[in-house]
Amino acid sequence: MHDERPGPGIDTSSPSVARGYDHWLGGKDNFEVDRTVLEAVEEIAPEARPLAQENRNWLIRAVRFLSSPLHAGLDQYLDLGCGLPTMQNVHQVAQANNPDAVVVYVDNDPTVAAYGRAMLAENENTHFSINDLRHPEDILHDPVVTRNLDFDRPIALIHSGTMHHVDDEHRPREVVQRYLQTLAPGSYVAMSHFSWPPDSEEYREMAREIQGTLNKMLGSCWWRSNEEVLSFLDGTEVLPPGLVRTVDWWPEGPSLTAKSEITNLIFGAVARKP
Repeated sequence: MHDERPGPGIDTSSPSVARGYDHWLGGKDNFEVDRTVLEAVEEIAPEARPLAQENRNWLIRAVRFLSSPLHAGLDQYLDLGCGLPTMQNVHQVAQANNPDAVVVYVDNDPTVAAYGRAMLAENENTHFSINDLRHPEDILHDPVVTRNLDFDRPIALIHSGTMHHVDDEHRPREVVQRYLQTLAPGSYVAMSHFSWPPDSEEYREMAREIQGTLNKMLGSCWWRSNEEVLSFLDGTEVLPPGLVRTVDWWPEGPSLTAKSEITNLIFGAVARKP
């Protein structure tokens, strides 16, 4: 059962990207209008639901890598378009390696703001900024960000499943590049993005259908080529294994679990600013 009573300022007449992901991840902070969108996607690709969990699993692995003293060892995180809280959030993963790690979450969805602030109130090293990731200057000058992150030291920038919701009109490459320009040397960026499957016309057609449905019902979703996504990371060193399917991004060795063909639709990478 879902509690369909929205909090103050939450619009339930239109679907929300954050609430849609929440539904696919098994959360309860979503409404019928959100579930209808994803049901339409599942009519095109019945196996699509695991995409959200695969992306989340990739994010967890990436943050473990970024926070591990054996790897990047970072203690500052800026998570853009963070979405609703779920299991193993960025601050929980990072602080498992370093209890002093500071995380600033950013999202402009009122539902995320309501639930996120309530959850984060108990953690003094975790903060929330209500802003739109498409406007870097607003975020980079937000007191919540500037007060809690030291931009003279390395920071981990998180773009997990966000930039494929930014259309070309908003110049996604320039958006990412603006954040990267601000980061100190030794900073990292972790990015996942819907990507055209390179070797499967069947899944390219499926991606086109899903893209059309999500743009019609949700207002945002764009697949891009791996070359386009890599251009967002210009000026950085993309770490092995490169921009690959998120299920293939295993810095400590390959996954031994079976992989669904649907995972050809989302790729991820971690890169370092020299």
